[in-house]
Amino acid sequence: MLFLGIDVGSSSVKLSILDGTSGKPLAATQYPETELAISSPQPGWAEQHPDLWWDCITKGCEQLFAKEGVDPLKIEAIGISYQMHGLVLVDNAQNVLRPAIIWCDSRAVPYGDAALEALGRDYCFEHLLNSPGNFTAAKLRWVQDKEPETFEKIHKVMLPGDFVAMKLSGVINTTASGLSEGTLWDFKEQDIAHSLLEHWGVSADLIPSIVPSIGEQSEVSAKAAAQLGIRAGVKISYRGGDQPNNALSLNVLEPGEVAATAGTSGVIYGVTDKPAADVESRVNTFLHVTSEPEAPRNGVLVCVNGAGRSYSWLRQLLSVDGKPVDYRLLNAQAEATPIGSEGLIFHPFGNGAERIFQNRNMGAQLRNIDLNRHGLGHMVRSVQEGIVFALNQGFDVLKSLGGSCDVVRVAQGNMFLSDVFATAFANTTQAAVEIFETDGAEGAARAAALGCGYFGSAKEAFSSLTRVNVIEPNAGKVGQYEQAYGEWVAALPQ
Repeated sequence: MLFLGIDVGSSSVKLSILDGTSGKPLAATQYPETELAISSPQPGWAEQHPDLWWDCITKGCEQLFAKEGVDPLKIEAIGISYQMHGLVLVDNAQNVLRPAIIWCDSRAVPYGDAALEALGRDYCFEHLLNSPGNFTAAKLRWVQDKEPETFEKIHKVMLPGDFVAMKLSGVINTTASGLSEGTLWDFKEQDIAHSLLEHWGVSADLIPSIVPSIGEQSEVSAKAAAQLGIRAGVKISYRGGDQPNNALSLNVLEPGEVAATAGTSGVIYGVTDKPAADVESRVNTFLHVTSEPEAPRNGVLVCVNGAGRSYSWLRQLLSVDGKPVDYRLLNAQAEATPIGSEGLIFHPFGNGAERIFQNRNMGAQLRNIDLNRHGLGHMVRSVQEGIVFALNQGFDVLKSLGGSCDVVRVAQGNMFLSDVFATAFANTTQAAVEIFETDGAEGAARAAALGCGYFGSAKEAFSSLTRVNVIEPNAGKVGQYEQAYGEWVAALPQ
């Protein structure tokens, strides 16, 4: 049996086929190879049209199913991973009403702040475990206020993964984990966040019906099957936001386990069985995809919006005649540069409001440039170290909330392909970094196999997961990174 994983990011769609018999990926692809555009009609805005994601899925499946050994008619179930916090609105004919307001859009911050003030910190941090901040619910409030004609046409409010499931099945539903990432879930009442919706005068009827994150949710329709070249009736049996899904992909399921990723954004995600909340809103708590009423599992998420995006920006900046510089060349330049980049400091905060700084839009900065001393290697290393140092700000908060941070699991990809970055991460956080051969699309496929019952347990589902490397903190270098980190912190904008 084969299982399809679909991972819808803001830069591309990744797809993976898992062979259930071997427990190993059979084939994978991404579409497009270059980064998808993010529209920014006004400063601080970030939008993508959901139909673009579906177009990428259909074209990506065409590429994937053309690979040797892949028979799409043997696909038994589909799992979906998606960019978190996005707002997708459809009418009663399932037509998209406006471009999706995606995760790095900052326009809704004032609406979330006003709701926190009106509803009170006790309600927000006891029931939502977060301030409404800049999440999906606040983005919906922005549409209600600024685009009332669009708001009146809304049939259902969805997250990006819900939209993909709708396109696959023709059925609209969502998950409790998904609602929690939008501050639309009441952890105390174990239900939709009715008090928040009532405060804004938003009908709970706009929220889709709730299905399990892992379990049968719907089936592929005849229409979608014909578009993709698979069988009608294939089960859709898993859905998770990209960061809970990254944790699941790395078998981070139980309290005390920690995952990290450094793609477009950088994230550290720690699992807990407690309703942990940071009243300063520097980190956020969401319902993990493995949570059950009798065995609650929450994920405490540290996020830096400008992680891999900072590195891709640098690469674009150094491009000549549209030809991008090879990342391996940049990494080699960084490796030849001393720890701390000889005082050159980069703050990677140029991709929207940053949660670890209470939704301030800090802007990216390159500081202390010495024209006689600093070269390309210093710039590259300062960007990589700056991303690590920014993540460590949230890592410290995770520790203060009781997180166990001795070991962090990561996938072999994105920024962790750089030895400089991975080593800086281990020595700055002082955690061992375990690197695994997997990605979000493979994890979604593995979870689909679990959700449809092919695997009888999570232990069975992840028994074939391969660890390829471990990077331990180096006692001889920790002090150098501590000094560089201290200088980085001292240079933060006030």
